[in-house]
Amino acid sequence: MTRPASRSIPGESIDLQITDVLRAATYPANKDALVDAARDAGASNEVLAMLDGLPEQDYADIAAVTKLIGSNFGPGLGL
Repeated sequence: MTRPASRSIPGESIDLQITDVLRAATYPANKDALVDAARDAGASNEVLAMLDGLPEQDYADIAAVTKLIGSNFGPGLGL
């Protein structure tokens, strides 16, 4: 289950899109719930692909997700 995003995100940077999506998700959340939250929020295909590339597991909180995103996609994301 997700909460509505605080604002529309299609025009935001990747960092802001991911932040908005992760804040809108209810934790613990699995990969599918995160992808669904991103899709519901109107996130870009790049964000959807990034979240879909996460391992299948339950994520306790935002920090657990951002740790994996940072390690998988490098320091370019200012999460």
